[in-house]
Amino acid sequence: MTQPQPQVQAQPRVRTVTILVADDEQDIRELVAYRLSRSGYCIIEARDGEEAFQLAADQPLDMAVLDVMMPRLNGFDLTKRFRGAPVTERLPILLMSASVQEADISRGFAAGADGYLTKPFTPDQLLTRVRELLNRA
Repeated sequence: MTQPQPQVQAQPRVRTVTILVADDEQDIRELVAYRLSRSGYCIIEARDGEEAFQLAADQPLDMAVLDVMMPRLNGFDLTKRFRGAPVTERLPILLMSASVQEADISRGFAAGADGYLTKPFTPDQLLTRVRELLNRA
């Protein structure tokens, strides 16, 4: 007599959330990428706005965390480009900047950003803002 085999339940497939991190300052970019990857996110890094735009065209993203001051294409203009492209028009965008000037913050939101985080920030502040924007999306 054979024993009945236990049924194996298929585990639901968990989709990894992919976040683009663009910052021309390597230490900031690596710190943000490290903190987000430690929280389970898949990270794609870009050194400037042009590279970030190209990467976004090549693969699906769930969110972008962008420095405001980058060479070739700054965060404000990159945000506008993302909003104008069908594949990224609804992408949650968090801008990061050392500027706390109200005019810069307003400019970020006017460009289409969903959030603005001032540098320096704590890892908890970063993770909280990322989670809030992903939950809204």
